[in-house]
Amino acid sequence: MGNSALRAHVETAQKTGVFQLKDRGLTEFPSELQKLTSNLRTIDLSNNKIESLPPMIIGKFTLLKSLSLNNNKLTVLPDELCNLKKLETLSLNNNQLRELPSTFGQLSALKTLSLSGNQLRALPPQLCNLRHLDVVDLSKNQIRSIPDTVQELQVIELNLNQNQIAQISVKISCCPRLKVLRLEENCLELSMLPQSILSDSQICLLAVEGNLFEIKKLRELEGYDKYMERFTATKKKFA
Repeated sequence: MGNSALRAHVETAQKTGVFQLKDRGLTEFPSELQKLTSNLRTIDLSNNKIESLPPMIIGKFTLLKSLSLNNNKLTVLPDELCNLKKLETLSLNNNQLRELPSTFGQLSALKTLSLSGNQLRALPPQLCNLRHLDVVDLSKNQIRSIPDTVQELQVIELNLNQNQIAQISVKISCCPRLKVLRLEENCLELSMLPQSILSDSQICLLAVEGNLFEIKKLRELEGYDKYMERFTATKKKFA
């Protein structure tokens, strides 16, 4: 991509606060964006070949609300990313991330996090520190179990479809705001699904198709009628 074309994008972004450069074969984060650290609110560099984010630059976008780097080649995120105190939406689907920075819990404004199609092997504990997080997509990773710390998650929707989950802590029933839990196409036996999800949780949409049991067996479990009451009430609300 020519310098003049990039310059034109930078000039436009200066006026709009939005920098979008997708499908351009970029191999690195454009250093030209240094000039815009104080006025960019949205950056979208999806569908490129970016392998890393420059630590010296990425943490300086003080007004940034949305960052999208879907379909790149990121293997690690710099700690400096976690300086983005106004960031509300972070989309990193289809990269090669194995873990999140230890400081990830400092992204205090984050509401929506998308990490589908990465190489995470565990539910990142840092997510429990994010008090405003509403939606988390961790589908298509390599997560095998849901630990006790899950009870501290503040999310409304948690997508864990297409992982390798065989164990779920009963503490998931204690998540204070969790309404939608997606567990399709995992490795769950029915005996490993805590019944308290049905009888004693806030969850009103439980998606478990494609596991190691028939859905009709789920309907025979104690507490299923309580779950259906919540499911029906929610459906009516949105009808």
